[in-house]
Amino acid sequence: MSAPDRPDDVGPLDPAASLRVIHETQERARAASEPDARLLFAIWGVAWLGGYLALWASARATGALSTGPAYAAFGVAILAAVVVTAVHSIRRTAGTRGLSARQGATYGWSWFLGFVAQAAIVGGLASAGAPPEVVALAANGIACVVVGLMYLAGAIAFDDRGLLVIGVWILVVAAGATLAGVPGTFLLMALAGGGGFLLMAAVEHAALHRRRRAATLAGLAGHAGSGRG
Repeated sequence: MSAPDRPDDVGPLDPAASLRVIHETQERARAASEPDARLLFAIWGVAWLGGYLALWASARATGALSTGPAYAAFGVAILAAVVVTAVHSIRRTAGTRGLSARQGATYGWSWFLGFVAQAAIVGGLASAGAPPEVVALAANGIACVVVGLMYLAGAIAFDDRGLLVIGVWILVVAAGATLAGVPGTFLLMALAGGGGFLLMAAVEHAALHRRRRAATLAGLAGHAGSGRG
């Protein structure tokens, strides 16, 4: 029985095309086993923008500290962001083995531990008789330090420049917001903090689109070159 006919213009990939296919496969596998920075930036951007604007509007309306409902809305937004970040990080690395799996699990659970410690510290300050404005500034500042440092840790663990940029930015914004006092700290965190996250989400999405387009064009060019050969 003769072998099935196949077009004369279809031949084996040249070495450059083969290396490109291998590289693209590795990149897809790497992306599938690491947290999606776009999702993390977007969820924290929405949480900070909405949560901090609620605190700012409440404090501005009362002329003092924010009301209980505003803090409740802020707490729910932050808790949702923490849960999504932790679950997403753990699930993305659940199918991997060895170092990658440990990195993902450790990174995910560290978010929970960081905010548990933050809540305990803030509660201790309040129990010790710290003024309400001091407690509010400390709660915000410590939470931002946790977020900033966690993003820096993610940059190291996953070799992600975007996480490095946003981690440094959040630490800078947190320091400036603490100096601004209440209620200015809330507005600054909403616009500079939440806005920074959303901007990074857009930048990451555009960069991913460019990489995919470049890979597609390179693949088409490689196929055309091999066809001519």
